[in-house]
Amino acid sequence: MIRNLIFILSFFLITTGTALSQDKPGFLTLNGYLSTMQSVMFDSLSGPFVNENLIHNRLNLKGFVNDNITFAAEFRNRLFTGDMVRSGRSYSEMTGSDQGWVDLSWNILNEQSFFLNTTIDRLWVDFNYGKFQARIGRQRINWGQTFVWNPNDIFNAYSFFDFDYVERPGSDAIRLQYYPGFSSAIEIAVKADYENDITAAALYRFNKMGYDIQFLAGYVNNEDLVAGAGWSGALGSVSFRGEASWFQPANNFSDTTGMGLFTVRFDKVFKNNSMAQIQVMYCNNPPDMSDLTSLYSGNMSTKDLAFSRFSAFGQFSYPVTPLLNVSVSAIWFPDLNGYFAGPSIDYSLAENIDFSLFWQHFDIRMSGNRTRNNMGFLRLKYSF
Repeated sequence: MIRNLIFILSFFLITTGTALSQDKPGFLTLNGYLSTMQSVMFDSLSGPFVNENLIHNRLNLKGFVNDNITFAAEFRNRLFTGDMVRSGRSYSEMTGSDQGWVDLSWNILNEQSFFLNTTIDRLWVDFNYGKFQARIGRQRINWGQTFVWNPNDIFNAYSFFDFDYVERPGSDAIRLQYYPGFSSAIEIAVKADYENDITAAALYRFNKMGYDIQFLAGYVNNEDLVAGAGWSGALGSVSFRGEASWFQPANNFSDTTGMGLFTVRFDKVFKNNSMAQIQVMYCNNPPDMSDLTSLYSGNMSTKDLAFSRFSAFGQFSYPVTPLLNVSVSAIWFPDLNGYFAGPSIDYSLAENIDFSLFWQHFDIRMSGNRTRNNMGFLRLKYSF
């Protein structure tokens, strides 16, 4: 608790104190959204249905003290009701847990039929001068180059299936960036989590022959040494991206149980603005997954991205009209003798108001058992 107060108080002292020291006050911006989403989960149409409603409000506050100093504070306020809430406190406790060095997630109300959670997932101060930039606080460090799986995203991995969290998780970290040239960058970042485990890594990015190429190396969660690489470019009119990372136990470097994740992605935009993309991934040593809960918990690590040695993803989206977009995606897990299918529809009802329908179907074998699960989501979202 003391750590939390010190962290938040220090942030506001730095930002407000810096703003007051200027000749004129900083300029603030505020935006966000308010959405309501009804979801249903079931194994089969003849079985029981689990219903849930989520009212989700996001507030993004950003301040520009001067040309060199920026700060941000971003909040998620979520009200949960439904069958999962009434099943017990484990759901609210999982939602309210914070994996960061500072606990910035609170279940303000936690009753038998509903609970209200507030989370600060961005809280940082940014200093930039010339070719140098430093950011301190809770932030997103995005080193990924691909879409579904990001082996280079060692600081804050995310789940493709958690579509409602478009901002994606952040880390309590210090990030230093230096730009020696127009298309090159050197980064060093250090992150601490709730168990005081440290992740520290460096990345070098440059452009060669029309490709953005990066190399990284570091130490992950007081556990593994990691080395990785990624690229982003094009083969004619087709975008071509890829990433690879190898995790080796630090305490036993000669151990043969290291994990490697390798992925490539192709995508193409057509004349009618439809888009097709394909991504495949290979993992030599995927972890076992007993259920699908981890895909939505928000606590994934990079090593949790693969639960099949080979995975293949495909997606096609088509704008039927300027207001209506239809998309369908699928993932094949041959090692699990299963697949995922996910159609979706997005319709713009009015300016800043969107209606969406999502369907997620899993049919895979986990821990020797066949798992079939369906999840449907109806969402109405107002952005401001």
